[in-house]
Amino acid sequence: MNIEPMDAMNEVYDVIIIGAGPGGSTAAIYAARAGLKTLVVHRGPGTGSSALADRIANYPGIEGEISGRELTERMNSQAAFFGASFVQDVVGMTDLQDEIKSVSGNQGYYRGRSVVIATGAMGRGAPLPGEERLVGQGVSYCAVCDAPFFRDEEVVVAGNNAEAVEEALFLTRVVSRVHLLSQTAELRVPEEELEGVRENPKIGLYPSTRILEILGDDGVTGVRVRHSGTESILPVKGVFLYLQGRLPITNFVGDQLERNEGGCLRVDSMMQTSIPGVFAVGDVLCNHVKQVVVAAADGAIAAQGVERFLTGREQVRPDWH
Repeated sequence: MNIEPMDAMNEVYDVIIIGAGPGGSTAAIYAARAGLKTLVVHRGPGTGSSALADRIANYPGIEGEISGRELTERMNSQAAFFGASFVQDVVGMTDLQDEIKSVSGNQGYYRGRSVVIATGAMGRGAPLPGEERLVGQGVSYCAVCDAPFFRDEEVVVAGNNAEAVEEALFLTRVVSRVHLLSQTAELRVPEEELEGVRENPKIGLYPSTRILEILGDDGVTGVRVRHSGTESILPVKGVFLYLQGRLPITNFVGDQLERNEGGCLRVDSMMQTSIPGVFAVGDVLCNHVKQVVVAAADGAIAAQGVERFLTGREQVRPDWH
């Protein structure tokens, strides 16, 4: 159920979940169903990358297509059915070291015995012109998720890392041509992967090329790019972005938690971070497979980790399902 920030401030929760996307919602479902007093602090409906997806067609148990927003709303509703409370707020700071952990938002100050961070990875900084307007309407961050929507069309993949290369190769199974735009002179991938790009007749490689603007009104129609000081327009129907700097949204934890070289939070097999009682799921971990179902699985594991942490048990309860 939705509650006011002032009401939430009066309680100490068993678990505070920051983020209401697939990972956070699933953690809330499992935690609330286990009888844990659960609070989900979220920015508002339709704000996460999954909620912005126009169509999802590969989530288990969902036949046909469903919008990302509808899917996350269903998850939120299910969590509320089991007793989770939801409060809309933007988290700015956290204090995770004490036994009772605090989460500070613009409207309230929330306390919990454990915390799950599920804020995703849309922290790349300033988006490209046209990017936010066209997310879910041709702009995507996941080829595995959205490739079927661009069958026999031309698309752009922007990025110079292994993820961009693998996603570009995956797209060639479906699309007519992939324009792979690298913002650097060379792709930052092993030579064998680079050979795979060069030898694929469906991939055109554009080194030292940057997207200046994504074009289109109700859908992507092309991208305006700059290469060697010259601007041009590539007419495409889809734009897949894997630009370095698409960082996990974890600024509110400061330097309290251990991270890897990419700035992602480190967790153990139960999704627990370097601070006992603090867990993290989904894209804040920089998992290479960015799928809704993967984030949901993370959330289920984290909730079981929370229950184990709060009860002091060494083993996960065998009857969770």
